[in-house]
Amino acid sequence: MYAAPKPNAPLVGVTILLVLGAGALACVLWVLPYRSFDLDRFFAPKEFALHATALISGITAFAGARRLSLGKADDALALWLLLSALSAIFATNHYLAFRALAVSVSGAAIFWSARAAASAGYSRALTRVLGLVVVIGALTALAQAYGVKMEFAALNRAPGGTFGNRNFMAHLTAAGLPLMLWCIGSARGKSGALLWTAALAACAAALVLSRTRASWLALAVSAVPLTLITMSGPTLFDDAAVRRRLRLALAAVAAGVVLALILPNSLDWRSDSPYLDSVKGVVDFRDGSGAGRLAQYANSAKMAVAHPLLGVGPGNWPVIYQKFAPPHDPSIAETTGMTANPWPSSDWIAAISERGVPAFLAMLAFVVFLLGGALKARYDSERSPSERFAALAGGGVVLIAALEGGFDAVLLLPTPMIVVMAAAGALIVTGTETTDPPSLTARRMALTVTFTAFTYFACALGGRRIQAMRLYEVGGVTAIEAAVAKDPGSYRIRMRAAEYFLGRGQCVKARPHAAQARALFPNSPGPKRVLSQCKD
Repeated sequence: MYAAPKPNAPLVGVTILLVLGAGALACVLWVLPYRSFDLDRFFAPKEFALHATALISGITAFAGARRLSLGKADDALALWLLLSALSAIFATNHYLAFRALAVSVSGAAIFWSARAAASAGYSRALTRVLGLVVVIGALTALAQAYGVKMEFAALNRAPGGTFGNRNFMAHLTAAGLPLMLWCIGSARGKSGALLWTAALAACAAALVLSRTRASWLALAVSAVPLTLITMSGPTLFDDAAVRRRLRLALAAVAAGVVLALILPNSLDWRSDSPYLDSVKGVVDFRDGSGAGRLAQYANSAKMAVAHPLLGVGPGNWPVIYQKFAPPHDPSIAETTGMTANPWPSSDWIAAISERGVPAFLAMLAFVVFLLGGALKARYDSERSPSERFAALAGGGVVLIAALEGGFDAVLLLPTPMIVVMAAAGALIVTGTETTDPPSLTARRMALTVTFTAFTYFACALGGRRIQAMRLYEVGGVTAIEAAVAKDPGSYRIRMRAAEYFLGRGQCVKARPHAAQARALFPNSPGPKRVLSQCKD
């Protein structure tokens, strides 16, 4: 479902374009300096940017709406959100459930807002903006790889740039490659085509330096069907110059790969042949991280079997996983007894274990319908070559992201979510426009009010989460208690308060914080340890 704009379409389209562009850029670049929070100092501001973008663009799209375009993909996405919300009600940790659900809701709003912008004639502009955002993200990783000092970057996960992790950067960069190719093919002049070609080479170099096997595998698998689809059916390129540009683009990719391999960098790999080792390990699931993933998937499948209808709740995988994991499970950190990451190493495993089988099928249907819509548009002889090329590019973005999501967390994260959903909305046309009858006006108003309240609440909680992180870094009893008040659902802050008071022999104050931490993560040993030392 997306809102088709009223006669003031240019104003609506430009507003959505600017908001989505600014939001996507903020999701790439915004990082907090609070190193005690490790990955969350990257995710908290990016989630805030995602929600703020969804709020403004979503309201703009609905306010400018005259019609609704309904399609199977929209129905599947709406069903996914409905089932996710139902799952969140029964979750153990409602703070994490709301946080994960908010990312899904904002992603859907981004998708429908991008569709509205495309309907207003801003598909090309939005696609170029998204492509530029992908390039900027890759450049931050290259800067870190080649020795540029970046105050906020994570040093132990280089070259992650402003993403905080090289894998997160690579996921977005790989999914954005079809956008680069589209920008090269649709550039209006030679200079523009050359700039986008150079950007493509930079993205290829960043992908090599990342050593992210999930992205490499997704690109390798998707290359086969995308190449076959490109070469068959009605022409995608009605100009010989465009075909020359794309041949040059392939050469640029090769150049980027070679330069990444031969130019000295500041990355501290432990192996003498790190890139060759990564290539060898792409499909190796017998040792290392591959074996760990398989074990994690098997244990997460047990969670899905135990909770088939609604799962354990959005974002609640790390809360429940310990109950299904055997001793010495590689996904459990020995120092804390909790999962090393706040999500499983797969979007799809997260979907089925956290939200249940029906929600998993709804999300799968959404992806299938999007790919089907892109495929249909690509072979539609009544469309122009540029429209067919755009549909193929959009389908490529979705396909690569979906494949990456089989091996890592991708659309669980705010930055890939905003770029992939906006690209899908801008480039893939599905659904049939229908005039919104007057009888639906009240329903649409109720939907708009609900969405506005929910997303505004997500923004407010995100802002409070950032304030709590700042207070946590200040330290001291007053600051810690203020941090708890700002973000009472933070397990880390609750445990810091409990241990702070325990260390000073103030069990009366330590006990409530430990109890709240145990309620958030019932299977974590940390709160139990504090409570055992504070027995009456």
